[in-house]
Amino acid sequence: MTSKKPSSAELHPGPGFRICSTYPATEREIIDSIGEFEVPDISDTLNRLYALDSQIRLQNSEEYALCGNVCTVRVFPGDNLMVHKALDICRPGDIIAVDAHGERSLNAILGDLICTKAKHRGIAGFVVDGLVRDMPGIDELGFPVFARGTTAVGPLHRGPGEINYPISCGGVVINPGDILIADKAGTVVIPHGHVAMILARLKSNREHMASYLSAVQRGEFSNNWVDELLASNDCPNEDS
Repeated sequence: MTSKKPSSAELHPGPGFRICSTYPATEREIIDSIGEFEVPDISDTLNRLYALDSQIRLQNSEEYALCGNVCTVRVFPGDNLMVHKALDICRPGDIIAVDAHGERSLNAILGDLICTKAKHRGIAGFVVDGLVRDMPGIDELGFPVFARGTTAVGPLHRGPGEINYPISCGGVVINPGDILIADKAGTVVIPHGHVAMILARLKSNREHMASYLSAVQRGEFSNNWVDELLASNDCPNEDS
């Protein structure tokens, strides 16, 4: 009688079990400039396609905001081995985003212990497409955590998983080095290769939007554009 485990239980190097120790970086000045803008405005500039599922929200009792490059992690459901390893790879000031399989997640992927370690490493915060636990301890620590919710069920530490490869988080593909912005209004991701263009667009729109909002607050606005749009699509307008 053999006690050897079946080969199907083995971990295989390569896709699904791999680590990349480097990822793109963005100058701090650019990240700080992006952080001046609100998440909804950034989402609009990205054609409303790069905001994460609204179920991923701030779990802390205090308000926090995040803006930084992303170190990506994909885990096997209920396992956080690669989250622990990401603490050695994520740069200070950056954010760890975890694909924990969203609504299918039953176990917490992290708690106050990992957050304590992350804070000592200078990591800015976590965004988890899944569940977390120990929020009272995390609140006491003062460490930002965005997730789908909480549970008392802890994680396993076996693997497999990936670090710094593309992940799906809140319905959006996130690549290592993308810029993630998160606050109480939501969470949005700017693809790394388009950061300069999006920042320029945000700055260009800022003055116009400030002027428009000021006029609306004074009651100075017209809905003629609505009528023009309806007419251009031949929308019937009949008296009852």
